[in-house]
Amino acid sequence: MIQKNPLKYFLFALLLIGIDQASKLAVHHYMQPGFAGQIALIGDWFKLHYVLNPGMAFGMQLSHNYGKLILSVFRLVAMTGIGWYLVHLARQGAPNGLLWAMSMILAGAVGNVIDSTFYGVMLGNAPYGSITPWFHGQVIDMVFVDVWEGFIPDWVPLWGGQYYSTPIFNIADSCIFIGVCLILFFQRRFFRDHTFDPDGQLPPDAPTNATAAVLPTGEFTEEVTDNQQEHSPVAAIEGQPTPELGSEEDRAKKGD
Repeated sequence: MIQKNPLKYFLFALLLIGIDQASKLAVHHYMQPGFAGQIALIGDWFKLHYVLNPGMAFGMQLSHNYGKLILSVFRLVAMTGIGWYLVHLARQGAPNGLLWAMSMILAGAVGNVIDSTFYGVMLGNAPYGSITPWFHGQVIDMVFVDVWEGFIPDWVPLWGGQYYSTPIFNIADSCIFIGVCLILFFQRRFFRDHTFDPDGQLPPDAPTNATAAVLPTGEFTEEVTDNQQEHSPVAAIEGQPTPELGSEEDRAKKGD
């Protein structure tokens, strides 16, 4: 098992966080919210559309009064757990692809945590009636892939009959989505390598440093040498009774 330095994966996550925050602040300062400030980038289906999201990723929201606070605290806990797990995977010698994917998920989590925690104070975008601007900041979304909108068929459970439009998201959401997809699509490649164990455990028959350190070096070497001699062909021959040698007369006398 070869341990890896997690620093480069954290630096990659930091780069993605910087791109995410720069894009959000640029949209906030230079675009108008809603359709008035919408910018078409590719045809009529890929656009920049500035909206504020008080809830979860891809425009999903929580209706409870304390839902935003609960979500922000959950994001903080998840961010810490993902960071710890990334360090753990690196120390266990995980495949590079898995580490890059985890760093993308970490970057997305941190990017949205910054919005939820600080934007209510920095940008003053906390929803009206919030108990505090801290942890109530709204996430800035701007990427709009407008491929379909309309009413969902009535036979669809839960959402039937409701109007649906493609969600608007941001760079942080994209990082989380891509990271999760990479892990799902390449999980066989990431986890089939038996030299890497995400739980930090070795196979039952694998030698460990503890077993090698039980005996001093000299005694350990002597024990190995004795075992080799015991199972060698020469030892097997030496263990058999030696045939008696002599002339035919001597053997005849012994027979009498």
